[in-house]
Amino acid sequence: MNREEFGKYLNSQSYVPSTTKEISEKLGVKSDEIVDLIEQFEEEGLIYKTKSGKWHRVRSNEMVGIIKFTRSGKKAFITSNGKEALVEVADTFWALNGDKVLAEVFEVGDDILHGRVLKIIERSMDRIVGVYKSPWTNFGYVIPDDPRVIYEFRVYSKDAIEAVDGDKVVARITHYPDSNSEGIVEIIEKIGKADSPESDLPSIIEKYKLPKPEEFPKSVRKAVRSLPKTVTPEDIVGRKDFRSKHVFTIDGEDAKDFDDACSIEKLPNGNYLLGVHIADVSNYVKEGDPIDKEAFRRGTSVYLIDTVIPMLPFELSNDLCSLVEGEDRLTLSVEMEIDEYGRIIKKNFSKSVIKSVKRLTYNKVTKLLEDPDKETEKEIGFLRPDLELMRELAHTIKTSRLGRGSIEFTSDEVKIEIEDGKVKDVTLRVQNIAEIMIEEFMISANESVAELFDRSGLPFIYRIHGKPDFETISELSEYLKAIGIKFKITENIQPIMLQRILEQIKGHPLESVIQRLLVRSMKKAIYSETNVGHFGLASLNYTHFTSPIRRYPDLVVHRLLKIYIENGKFSKEEIENYSKLLPSIAKQSSEREVVADQAERDLISIKKIEYAADHIGESFDVVVTGVTDFGIFVEIPDKSISGLIHLSTLSDYYVHDEKMNILTGRNGRVFRMGDKLRAKIISADKTKGNIDFSLEEKHGKDGKGKNYKKAQKNRRTGKGHSIDGRE
Repeated sequence: MNREEFGKYLNSQSYVPSTTKEISEKLGVKSDEIVDLIEQFEEEGLIYKTKSGKWHRVRSNEMVGIIKFTRSGKKAFITSNGKEALVEVADTFWALNGDKVLAEVFEVGDDILHGRVLKIIERSMDRIVGVYKSPWTNFGYVIPDDPRVIYEFRVYSKDAIEAVDGDKVVARITHYPDSNSEGIVEIIEKIGKADSPESDLPSIIEKYKLPKPEEFPKSVRKAVRSLPKTVTPEDIVGRKDFRSKHVFTIDGEDAKDFDDACSIEKLPNGNYLLGVHIADVSNYVKEGDPIDKEAFRRGTSVYLIDTVIPMLPFELSNDLCSLVEGEDRLTLSVEMEIDEYGRIIKKNFSKSVIKSVKRLTYNKVTKLLEDPDKETEKEIGFLRPDLELMRELAHTIKTSRLGRGSIEFTSDEVKIEIEDGKVKDVTLRVQNIAEIMIEEFMISANESVAELFDRSGLPFIYRIHGKPDFETISELSEYLKAIGIKFKITENIQPIMLQRILEQIKGHPLESVIQRLLVRSMKKAIYSETNVGHFGLASLNYTHFTSPIRRYPDLVVHRLLKIYIENGKFSKEEIENYSKLLPSIAKQSSEREVVADQAERDLISIKKIEYAADHIGESFDVVVTGVTDFGIFVEIPDKSISGLIHLSTLSDYYVHDEKMNILTGRNGRVFRMGDKLRAKIISADKTKGNIDFSLEEKHGKDGKGKNYKKAQKNRRTGKGHSIDGRE
């Protein structure tokens, strides 16, 4: 049975909701003959299955998708296959953030599709992490950490496991909120006091359902014990030997898993020969074995400040597969001949073996290249010629990449310094020359592998980044006009257009803010079996090949590349097998990446608030990032810490001009985006995710003004400010 016939049957008047077995009997085919078709139709949001196991068709005025609430909790959006509908809270039918729902959709004349939830198809959560509040004798409430979970859950004393008011807890949902009663939970674990720094990491792990560090299933542990401890002579047979060459790793100071190494030569014709050598994890992690299944489930390693939740057990990630100094290690190598213009003239792929001559760090390499001292020269000076050549080549490659329109963002990533369990400082990370070198080399290797498979037409997993929507970029242009930055935007958006925006804003007080807005206006990069190119890099072909220790797609790419290296082609069976496998791998990997990113950002946001809480009463230079009718959003630029100056704390009466996006006081003072101010931190609430500032005024108030309660009410109704500046 083909897709057209199956669709015709589902849309016929005679169709009634049926199980897979009932559908197969009605059509006179075996169940396994239509399973793939049913999965396709479900994936496309054309049908959905209820608890009874029956498949229902989705009508033309309906959609099935995932509901996501804004951080303010005032609105929600349902998304499905690129389609999105706005849902008011009153129309969410008691859904929780992340639930799969059926909704009626309609238009109300504002160019936005609206929706009303009709049915909750699948719940996204059965547990919540939050703060236990118990001012009553017989019961209390768990207030979820995630502001997008808009309901508080009742917990009866008998189900509180001796938790006390103010404890951070994990609770199991025993009754979901509905029109008849509130949600009810039972507490299953006490994490610690809500305001204790020690509670932050376990809270994030529970919130995002992450495995505990170093925790792996018994089957994985058993499989690890059966692996060899070292590289044997038999392992090296048939591999290209790079052990006599200067091959070395360059990583961060605290890195323990080294999955990429480099080598470089200057050829007689003047070109460069760059070698990128990546740990051959696939030699030990076989498709379908327990380690592989767990790696697929995790999708990626998660880096939670000073804690790593690895994709692979440490015996692999930190030892057997890690390209440690002085040890034979199995690798996959990409050798690229690159000319003086940064163009890759030739490339060669091989199974290989290396022995890293030195474990270098970004800081030491940068020190050697820019400000060497005797100690650094003594330790790594023997690699100076290689590193000088690498710096020269990296500059050439980067110039070429930017020339084709690749978008170059300045990172606003922060470093959280922890001392004795508490936040000592928050500082912006600055990329040094060594990091730039490695980044350029990894991009080149990723593009080379992707191009090989794109040209061959074989099944592959790409890293894709689609063009941003014209409407979204147009909204950004309106924001930029308000701060005096104009640029021409056309329907056919090209990466170089956005790169020109970044060039215009260099040195602007709002540079980091504009960059974040630009990132948010672009589509998210994902994994896909279909290649549409990478918009941000202005690259026709891109993949992730260089980090198989910490990313599952890279491990899969290695398996595919090894088949090609060994055979020069895929068998018919391999083409069929991977054509079927890769879509689910791409989907799972993309989803797990999102979870990891959210968890990492969430913990950093919490630690920023912790830092602010320890500096209440201290003043900082800030820049205005937004103005509203209830206050001024500001950011400490060198720490990327955001907060709100409430209108109620200012000494004058101010009027908000929405069109001009300014606040004007009766005394003539004007606040606009980009203004540099001096402000004092007056409060920081980790539970609510809020930081409040007060403006340092010569004759103004300092702290909470008489309208503070009104401002607090605004926050409870959704007009408040979350740590990352988003709803």
